Amino acid sequence: MKFCVMSQCLFCRIAAGEIPAEKLYDDGEIFVIKDINPAAPFHVLIIPHKHIARLSDLGAGDLELPGRVYSQAAKIAHDEGFADEGYRVVANCNEGGGQTVFHIHFHLLAGRKMTWPPG
Repeated sequence: MKFCVMSQCLFCRIAAGEIPAEKLYDDGEIFVIKDINPAAPFHVLIIPHKHIARLSDLGAGDLELPGRVYSQAAKIAHDEGFADEGYRVVANCNEGGGQTVFHIHFHLLAGRKMTWPPG
């Protein structure tokens, strides 16, 4: 199992401004950036500033975080014009679940018909 050290974590370094990224939103608790390898015409990542390696590492003090993420996803979908058409929010957990960066993050995908089950 690969877990990043916070000082070497890609998303922690982006949050701290050490690695440049165009932040589309940042409220100090979560930030949004474009995915560098988009899987849909519209694909952004919603990322908490707090380093939590995996979804399964969410603790009792993190209970509001998923609500904030999904609320921001809904706002983005509305603002970008995808709310009525449809969109998908995905979080991968561990390598077998497709997680490649071990800092929880949520993919917001839109702009094409989503199929089920996903790959």
